[in-house]
Amino acid sequence: MTDPHAETSHDGTSGTASLTIDSPVGPLTIVERDGALVRLRWGGAPGSDETALLRTAAAQLSGYFFCELQQFDLPLALAGSAFQHDVWRQMKLIPYGRTRTYGDLAAATGGSAQAVGNACGQNPIPIIVPCHRVVAANGKLGGFSGGAGAGTKRALLSLENARPPDPAGKGDKPRQGALF
Repeated sequence: MTDPHAETSHDGTSGTASLTIDSPVGPLTIVERDGALVRLRWGGAPGSDETALLRTAAAQLSGYFFCELQQFDLPLALAGSAFQHDVWRQMKLIPYGRTRTYGDLAAATGGSAQAVGNACGQNPIPIIVPCHRVVAANGKLGGFSGGAGAGTKRALLSLENARPPDPAGKGDKPRQGALF
């Protein structure tokens, strides 16, 4: 849902621009640097710069919120440790409408569930790198650093009609009981 009156800003750093759009989870500001997205944050940013990449990202986010897009195809430049990059790669592998547990990602990356949770919290491009699809093993949502926290995570999972992780780790069959 791109706002036709979306504002963009230039933060004074060479090659960095941002675009603010309206979304069902509140205003989102997409930040680009040197031809790649570097951040998505909740809230607006005033200004006047806009790029083709930011317009494409806004269109893809709109498609996601209208349930017309299930996978983003955007250049990303994520700043973080090697472990964080491993976790973020694993998050990008979680299909639309599915979830995995912090423990699943810990097993895949060789870290602990707590370290995975910390990496999720440091994800600079939520929604596009879908940290909202990572949940606790006990069927609870776990944390979320964007928007209204767990309420925003619940809204994103509801939008995707997400299913809880399969106890066997395949994600094909929902467990008994409501997750969301």
